[in-house]
Amino acid sequence: MSVTRDIVASWRGPRAVMRAHLARPRSEPFAFTLLVTFLIVAFVAQWPAASRQTVLQPDVPMTQRLLAAALALAALVPFWYLLAAIGHWVARAMGAGGDHYRARLALFWALVTVSPLMLLQGLVAGMIGPGPALTSVSVLAGLAFLTFWVINLNEAGR
Repeated sequence: MSVTRDIVASWRGPRAVMRAHLARPRSEPFAFTLLVTFLIVAFVAQWPAASRQTVLQPDVPMTQRLLAAALALAALVPFWYLLAAIGHWVARAMGAGGDHYRARLALFWALVTVSPLMLLQGLVAGMIGPGPALTSVSVLAGLAFLTFWVINLNEAGR
């Protein structure tokens, strides 16, 4: 299945999609590709806010803002791997099985699954700006991520 179909299917039945990904042959490049997919979408989601900031503060060019966002996202790659390891350790402490690869797959797929909310968050940041709407969308995205991550870790630990 394509990634977009899997994202839609994950919002309907996350366990089935995660099981399908876990049934694939073990492939670290596939897991890393999921992380890169999320990072690209997260980068694109930064564009509206960067554009808004450029209009409000024209002394900093848009390219400089986007380069800073890209470098910040690239610097987060080790953080996501560490977070996956911590998630695996916590799941193991709670009696779940699985291994580090399955924990990485669970985290990276949860990130990809919430990427449409990241795009919405970026649009709200760019069009409306700071305020209750942006806070609401940010909280919704965070809760959705945590929900999908826990569900995926549960499936990975079986």
